[in-house]
Amino acid sequence: MLSESISHTEVLEVSQSGAARHLTLDRPEALNTFDTQLQEELRTAVDAAARDDSVRCVVLTGRGRAFSAGADLSLDDLRPDTRLAPRTEEELRMRYNPTIRTLRTMDKPVVAAVNGSAIGLGCALAMACDQVVAAEGAWFSLAFAKVGLTLDAGASLLIGARIGIGRATRMAMLGTKVDATTAQLWGMVDEVVPDNGLIERASTLAETLASGPTGAFAATKQSLNTALLGRLDATFEAEVAGQSALVDAADFREGVAAFAERRAPTFTGR
Repeated sequence: MLSESISHTEVLEVSQSGAARHLTLDRPEALNTFDTQLQEELRTAVDAAARDDSVRCVVLTGRGRAFSAGADLSLDDLRPDTRLAPRTEEELRMRYNPTIRTLRTMDKPVVAAVNGSAIGLGCALAMACDQVVAAEGAWFSLAFAKVGLTLDAGASLLIGARIGIGRATRMAMLGTKVDATTAQLWGMVDEVVPDNGLIERASTLAETLASGPTGAFAATKQSLNTALLGRLDATFEAEVAGQSALVDAADFREGVAAFAERRAPTFTGR
């Protein structure tokens, strides 16, 4: 069935095929990193899909060579006199965390079609979905520690629930890059398909789910959330506290500067 465009801004495309709502992150030149506009628009689009009775399944993907490389870090924000904690708390509490929560709690299945790199927040977004279909060339990373930060957007629980504390710790502390095949073996990914067949396969899966007993699917999501993700809100709070303390530390500024200058960071623990 042909996809019908609902809206297409400079950062997000929203379309619908039958009863499946497709949300496509559309900042390919920036690897679909999240600036304020994309934060707001994705949260709004996810909320709208959750409320729309014509939607029985949601597909989340990215355009270009990345699913999402996470938050958009700007050197302009890292002036010595700039306090980042207030803005970080606002972004997590008002945009990132509500988006993740709605993906997990909406009464309809959500499919992630991971077309490329899924880093940091991008990885958390994929893990919040009910099914993760990845292209062969996709890969996953929790790169927070490389810039002196901790996990956020629920990643602490979402990653741990899929792959266990040992592998989650390895990804979080060492920034381990996990390819699609390994991700499937670990349980991060439910299916790996050829790169050129990703959207077709994700769409077919979405159509199958959309034609299923969505009432039963909603109850299943609620049960699984209670059994495995019951501490999601507490996780959000712990992550907000940790991240807020770290974004104004010297290690974060050093990590971002080193990334921009393509050198190894020198962390001091401050």
